[in-house]
Amino acid sequence: MLDGFRRRWRAATLRHRLTTFYTGLLVVLLLLTALTVQTMMRHDLERALEGDLADTQTQFTELVPSLHLSLGEAGSDGLAEARSKFPSSVIQVDPLVPRSQTTDLRAEWAAAQDDKGRQALLDFLHKQSEALRLRPVGIDPAAPLELSDHELARLLESPSGQILINRSVKPQFSDPEPMRILVALTPLKFQKGAGGGSEEMLAVTFIGRSLNSLNRTVTRLQLIMGGLLLVGSFLAGIGAYVLAGWALRPLNTVRHAVEGIDSQNLQARVPVPHSDDEVEALAVAFNRMLERLEDSFETQRRFSSDASHELRTPVTAIGGHATYLLRRTELDPQQRESVQIIQRESARMTDLIGSLLQLARSDGGVLTLKSQLLFSQMLLHEVARELRPLAESEGAVLVPAGQDIPFEADPDRLRQVLNNLISNALKAGATRIELGSTQPEPGRVRLSVSDNGPGIAADQLEKLFDRFYRLEDSRSRDRGGAGLGLSIARTIVDAHGGRIWLESEPGQGTQAYVDLPVGNLPALDDDDIP
Repeated sequence: MLDGFRRRWRAATLRHRLTTFYTGLLVVLLLLTALTVQTMMRHDLERALEGDLADTQTQFTELVPSLHLSLGEAGSDGLAEARSKFPSSVIQVDPLVPRSQTTDLRAEWAAAQDDKGRQALLDFLHKQSEALRLRPVGIDPAAPLELSDHELARLLESPSGQILINRSVKPQFSDPEPMRILVALTPLKFQKGAGGGSEEMLAVTFIGRSLNSLNRTVTRLQLIMGGLLLVGSFLAGIGAYVLAGWALRPLNTVRHAVEGIDSQNLQARVPVPHSDDEVEALAVAFNRMLERLEDSFETQRRFSSDASHELRTPVTAIGGHATYLLRRTELDPQQRESVQIIQRESARMTDLIGSLLQLARSDGGVLTLKSQLLFSQMLLHEVARELRPLAESEGAVLVPAGQDIPFEADPDRLRQVLNNLISNALKAGATRIELGSTQPEPGRVRLSVSDNGPGIAADQLEKLFDRFYRLEDSRSRDRGGAGLGLSIARTIVDAHGGRIWLESEPGQGTQAYVDLPVGNLPALDDDDIP
């Protein structure tokens, strides 16, 4: 899963990665802020609640003498009066032992030497608590509050004689609810009975307050923070996307400018943003590189053009003299064969020089087109008629077919492209070559040359458009090919604003496609269409 995430991360654009990173970072910060605020709010609310409990405990302790709590009354209602004083609290009092018997239970607990002695003290206090417990206020009498051994031990060990616990408490006439309870070990005065006077006893008091209000406040805070987190994340994502786009705009400008530069317009330059940053430095570096490439291409073009011009005259002279010798002199068979070889090779060199000159012109941006109205089927039939003798000499047939589509193009240049494609099919040994034309979409025309030759491996298709590239098993060298035909064809098609490509599989033949814009066609009458 981690590898898949890494692949998706690398495949994403820089803008999306920056957006994701900064949005994620802001979401984490907002989440941490929300958790911190929630934790602090809950802590402050709990501290305030605990302060209220402590105040209530103090007030209750001061109020006890006036309540006339009695030990002798079964189910005493002595605490009922406290309900009016503390309506939001629950109160429970568990008397333990008279102060006359012990002055400090905590000292006795500390004096216990072993666990057995301490457990005996705990059992005694539990028994006393159950036997002497007063009727609680706000708590179901059938479900009073009771301390566990651990909690009672904590109470006895507490320096302040108080502990705080959380319990689910069942009020008398409702469902259980969570409460925060202050438990205190404190001396209280109790009435012995009618006319019996009072007695001070150590008692455990429980003062509790419901946590429902606190929990509702925290829940509302969570909902508010969650809503803010969602809205903040959404706005952060939009803001990060916009800011990333704004920050990367100069880089995108440089990228689009670089994508529009090729060998035909090396004089173009990348716009340099005045941002005093890495993007400006990158644009300057690109322009310097383009200057070096332009100089290199210009040197190469001049060399090709000059060399072609210088070679054309002697090669033409060699061919002319070879032709003269074949026509006007008596040669023995061996001499005639040698002169014929010279004639063929000079003709091949003449074609190569012409191809080099044409490529040099196209590289220099001087390849001119003479566009005129054409009809695809008329063009294909003319090409088939011109090359039919050559095809028949190779044992192949040319079959033009398809839609008749009007379009604008340079007929001579386009014939050169089709002638090259058909010639390549014949050199590959095809016996049937189909010429087709279709309209793949409005405003486009697609010409095709399909053969039943041996086919080409997929990894070789694009390389065939490179200059001087030939297949390893190609016979084009023996048949006069120099590896420039498809490169010239692509140059011509590119000049028309079109696209040329090959599709093939070994043993399945080859299909060459030329896709061109139809251009600005005039309004045609029926008489204009052949």
